[in-house]
Amino acid sequence: TAQIARTRRDILNSEAKVSELFVAKDNAGRMSTQMHERISTLLAEQKQLEERLRENRSAQAGIEQQIHEVELELTQLAVKIEDLTQRVAEELQIDLAEAYEDFQAEEVDWDKIRTEIGELRGKIERLGNVNVDAIQQQEELQQRYDFLTAQTEDLTKSKNQLEQLISRINKESRAKFQATFDEVRSNFQEMFRKLFGGGKADIFLEDPYDILECGIEIIARPPGKETRSISLLSGGEKSLTAMALLFAIFKTKPSPFCFLDEADAALDEANIERFNMIVQEFQKNSQFIIVTHSKRTMSIADVLFGITMQTQGVSKKISVTFDKSETEVDLAVA
Repeated sequence: TAQIARTRRDILNSEAKVSELFVAKDNAGRMSTQMHERISTLLAEQKQLEERLRENRSAQAGIEQQIHEVELELTQLAVKIEDLTQRVAEELQIDLAEAYEDFQAEEVDWDKIRTEIGELRGKIERLGNVNVDAIQQQEELQQRYDFLTAQTEDLTKSKNQLEQLISRINKESRAKFQATFDEVRSNFQEMFRKLFGGGKADIFLEDPYDILECGIEIIARPPGKETRSISLLSGGEKSLTAMALLFAIFKTKPSPFCFLDEADAALDEANIERFNMIVQEFQKNSQFIIVTHSKRTMSIADVLFGITMQTQGVSKKISVTFDKSETEVDLAVA
């Protein structure tokens, strides 16, 4: 019985120890998990630190390079300052050290100065190479410019005077042309009626606002026909209309001499008779020379001239003078 009791106590103790061991095992598992997590975190932090270390080393190398470049630039600037100080002292007799102290005493707007320097550099670049003869060339160009300006003013003045003269001449020409045209128009209407034995005709300016440059339109209405443009008339009607205009101009501005070359070629006998009547009216003040094949026209002439060829290749001129007062005919062969 005592043995059983001990055994039971041992079993209970063993079970208690087993329970403790399970608890310890669970605690150990939790601690292991925590340790793994901590290790992972530390490894990540280590990786970040290593990356930052590499970046810092790279930045350090860049800074060291910049420091080296700045030191080199400072050395170069020191050399330039020394050269500039020497040049200014030699060429301008200025001590830059003293000038710098005076300059430092003033407040300086460096941004404004940088802007001005940039603008001046831009102007210098745009100027390009300096031309030492520029001043002399500018004086010569100025003299040339003044001369041409004076010439231009003279030409402008002359141009204005010419324009005024042309305007006055055009005004007078338009007035004279209009007066002459009106007189020719009236005479044309009269001559048309005489040559056609009636009918009606007229002439118009195609552009009444530009009478010196525009064309003239002729319309005619022979007896018994409709009014139409001269281009629609027959050949004989065109000839008579043209002669009516010719005689109208001739009546407006008479001439001592008139030459007509076969003006009656397209006319019939009746129209030739009226044509001859008009010629005889103008014979009082003008001399007519008419080339014609019409016997009726020849009959009103004072002198006839003809060409004959009695021998092959040899032309002879024949003139016939009519003395109408004595009805004698003298024939002379030249």
